[in-house]
Parts: sequence; C-alpha cells; structure tokens
Amino acid sequence: MLKPYHDAVIRLQSIFDSAVDGIIIINTRGIIEEVNPATQKLFGYNEDEMIGNNVNMLMPHQFAVKHDEYIDNYLSSRNAKIIGIGREVTGRKKDGSEFPFWLAVSEVKLADRSIFTGFVHDLSEIKHAETRLMTLNEELEKKVIERTYELENAVNQLLSLNKQLEDEISNKIRIQKQLKEREADLELGLAKERELGELKSRFVSMASHEFRTPLSTILSSVSLIARYTEGEQQPNRDKHIDKIKASVVHLTGILNDFLSMNKLEEGKVDTHFETVDVIDIWNNVIDEMYTILKADQKLINTINIERAWIISDKKILKNIIINLISNAIKYSGEKGEIRCTLDYQDNIFTISIKDNGMGIPKEDQKHLFQRFFRASNAINIEGTGLGLNIVKKYVEMLNGNITFESEHLVGTEFKVRLPTKSGNTTY
Repeated sequence: MLKPYHDAVIRLQSIFDSAVDGIIIINTRGIIEEVNPATQKLFGYNEDEMIGNNVNMLMPHQFAVKHDEYIDNYLSSRNAKIIGIGREVTGRKKDGSEFPFWLAVSEVKLADRSIFTGFVHDLSEIKHAETRLMTLNEELEKKVIERTYELENAVNQLLSLNKQLEDEISNKIRIQKQLKEREADLELGLAKERELGELKSRFVSMASHEFRTPLSTILSSVSLIARYTEGEQQPNRDKHIDKIKASVVHLTGILNDFLSMNKLEEGKVDTHFETVDVIDIWNNVIDEMYTILKADQKLINTINIERAWIISDKKILKNIIINLISNAIKYSGEKGEIRCTLDYQDNIFTISIKDNGMGIPKEDQKHLFQRFFRASNAINIEGTGLGLNIVKKYVEMLNGNITFESEHLVGTEFKVRLPTKSGNTTY
C-alpha cells in the first residue's frame, strides 16, 4: 500500500511544482507554509525568503495592513470576500513593482487545523492586451471619422459638378461603398477579438474555480491517508482513495469539455457517417449509466422500437446520449427517477431523457445552451457550463434538433430528434 501512496505524493508534488500558476499555502495566521516555483518566479522571491513570513509581504501596503484582520474576521464570521469565490487583486513583487492577478482561495480543513490555498494567475498580459485593444479601437475610430469626413467632402464636390462628371461620381460612390464594407469588416474583426478576449477570461475564471475543489479534495485525502497506518484502517484508506479517483474523473471530464469546445470552435471535429444500430448504442450507454446512479436513483429504460438502423456518426451520437443522461443523474437527488425513452416515427428517431430533479428556473432557460452558462440553482453543483452547448452543436452536426421543457423543482425533459439519413432535416 505504500508504493501507490508514494506515487500519488510524487504526482501531486510534480503537479504542484510544475503548475504554471502560482500556488501559495498559508496557515490561519497568514504565515506562508509552502510555495511553488511559479510563485517564486512571479513575485521575485526565493523560497527561503517567503516561507515563515506573513503573506502580506506580497501585497501593496494599503492591502497588507488589513490582511490579518480579514483572516480573523473570516474565521469568526465565516463571511468570505475572496475565499471560495475568487477575484482580481494587486500583488507586490520583491522589487516593489505591482501587477494584477486573479486570486482563487480555498480553505482546506485538516484533522487538527485549517489551511488556505491560494491560486495566483498573472493577468499582466491580459491587461496589456486589453489596453492595446482599446488603443487600437480608438485609433480605428479616429481613422474612420477622418475617412468619413474626407468621403463627405468628396461627395459634396462631386454633387456640384455637371452631368459630364456622372461617370466619375458613380466611381466615387462605388469606392465609398467599398470603404464602408471594409470598415464593417474591421468592426466585425474587432468584435471577434473582444469576444475571444472575454472567452479567454471566462475560461481562466472557470478553470481556476472548477479545478480548485477536486485538487483540494485530492490534497486533503492524501494527507488523511497518511494518518491511517494500521491494517484495520483500510476502509478509511479506501474511502479517501475513492475520493481521489472521483476527483481525477471529475478533472478529466472538465478537460474533455474544454477540449471538445475547442475542437468545435476551430471546426476540427470530423463526422463519420455510417449505418449504426441505435438500439445497440442506446443499451450500451444505459449499462454505463447504471454505474454512476446515486443512492436509490432509478433509471427506467423504454424502447418503443424492435430494431433501428440509422446513418449517423456513432461516436457523436453516443456522446449526446451520455451527456444528457449523466446530466439528469447529476441534477436529480437521491431516490430520483430518470426516464430514458427511444422512439421512432415518420423516419425520425426521438431520444427523450426526463428527470424529476431540481428543474431549470424560467428566467434561466433562454440561456441554457450558451457557453459557460450555469443555471442559478446549480451554482453549487460541479460543472463547466459547456455540456449542453457541446450537445447542441453535436446534434446540429447530425442534422437534428434538440428541445427541452422544464419546471423549477419539478423536473426537466430533453428531446433530441434525428433523421434516419444524413441531410434529412424534415420534422
């Protein structure tokens, strides 16, 4: 049992040491207990200069003097301003220079005490890019105004000429139209750049938030496993090993979502249409889903067809079904009921996944398929907000459509309709 534990410690230490973001561990008095190499590089201190000192050494004076008071207030009131939330703050390097970074702090409760783990992501490049983008935008607006003024003068001059200059006037008008089209293209390009910047910012925020909880679980479980040294404590060791495994599975799911989104955005997902057995795919997924049901949950499988062949992409179709059923399981409580139904009518296959879980608030439903969107009643449930966005795009790649009906605290039903052949989109 020591070797797996030893390997796990090495892996966690390797992750800690090789992380590109800074990681700082402090105690409840604000004293630094451990930092990774990225933190040392970011702030300009070596490890010996930081460990044993108060973490406020890394803050501008106006924030440093209040930091200990903030920790005391949190420990007494549990009212968090950063812990478990995260926000943009300012750091102070050894040379006195200041820089912006995103700070995500989590409290880790050990057997005899609590520690705080801070994840530091440098925002200097992002801020520089934002400033540069604003400057370019201002310059572009100035040029547009200047060019528009020039064009107006040209048009006024052309209007004052007689009919002999009509050909020249027409030519000028054509040039003006082309310039406006180019200006529109530039505006569109800037809009896409702004959207990309926002997407990257939301990605960093989501990733730091979603990775924090499983990493903290792994760290605390490894620490607790080390305390169980007796043979009769094997059940306790197994329990924490299961937590580590579950956290790793969760991290893998997050990475898969991000990778799938990236491939879809870049158009790198290829479809391979072939004749596949829908019932065979359906039953294989159902068998997998039984293994992740919560306590006393029921999965009711209904197939209203005897044999079904469809021209589709097997891998994408399977991912759609897995995502919808696993969502139903995740957002339903223990003893919940998940009804999975496969129908066929008028050359259309209908996949229905219905649960009696928490449902989706009415005001959130219009945003359900947007990237990174999480319903207001699902904030405390692990997830990236990418799953349904990916499912919708996968369904469209199969020439199908997806709809849903939901009532808050009553349940949700998703329906995916797929044609029997690629290209047949009549419903």
